[in-house]
Amino acid sequence: MKKILIVLLVAFIIIQFFPIDKTNPATNEGMDFLKIKNTPEPIAKIIRNSCYDCHSNETRYPFYSNIQPFAWLLKNHIDEGRKEMNFSTFATYEPKRQAHKLEEAAEYVEQKKMPLESYLLGHPDAKLTDEQRKELAQYFRKIQKELENSNVL
Repeated sequence: MKKILIVLLVAFIIIQFFPIDKTNPATNEGMDFLKIKNTPEPIAKIIRNSCYDCHSNETRYPFYSNIQPFAWLLKNHIDEGRKEMNFSTFATYEPKRQAHKLEEAAEYVEQKKMPLESYLLGHPDAKLTDEQRKELAQYFRKIQKELENSNVL
């Protein structure tokens, strides 16, 4: 038993030498969802606080991002989040894709699938109230409808 603990400790120490890349991609305000859609500040604050760490190029890395294997899991979540929807590059999406992403975002917020429970463990301030969920979903759907009615799709 003692040997197993020593091996685990040594393995834990060794994996600390393999940190994640915490470099955020460059941002361009002209491509950011909040700017291009002139998002009202109260809604923008909710989105920044509850969505931007995983769904933008403005990730704020917490202290545990320096500890493996937690950092690897965190990095995977961020990479997946950005791939699924990146508010920082929203303007690069075709209008039809923008509308679809906003529809999905509204559904995920309403169904309490976002923010992820695992994210909320380390970021309790990102937890959305029922009222915030309703406001956010309504806002996403409003922008979605504007896109669909703009005859650009």
